[in-house]
Amino acid sequence: MSNSQGLGRTLSIDFNTAIDHLTEALKTEGFGVLTNIDIQAIMVNKIGTEMKRYRILGTCNPPLAHRAITAEPSIGLLLPCSEVVRETGDRVRVEFMDPSAVLGWVDDDGVGASRQRFVSVWCVFGTVWGHDNHRNEKLR
Repeated sequence: MSNSQGLGRTLSIDFNTAIDHLTEALKTEGFGVLTNIDIQAIMVNKIGTEMKRYRILGTCNPPLAHRAITAEPSIGLLLPCSEVVRETGDRVRVEFMDPSAVLGWVDDDGVGASRQRFVSVWCVFGTVWGHDNHRNEKLR
């Protein structure tokens, strides 16, 4: 994934705690979790392969989704929004898709509003662990 597609942060916290706090941070900006896909469990059950914990949260902010779908009905191909929480050694990586990276083909200010909501989630998410920098960290 190129570094222009998302925001990410690696944290020294428990995997389940990261999911809980991410879910709460998303709620503060009007996003609800529609799906919680346990990729680790799927890989074990479907192909018998072990891997580190890896979760994909499918989220939606209904007013923003409605606005985007109204502007461009095919935008549903990119919904719901996805966030990834995954183990990286003894740390946890949390990643968000940057809506402006993939929604640029929608001619509507809702893309900017959606991106700003994710930046706000990022700031709330950072505050949970007392991070003193709330800047956007591009994926590396």
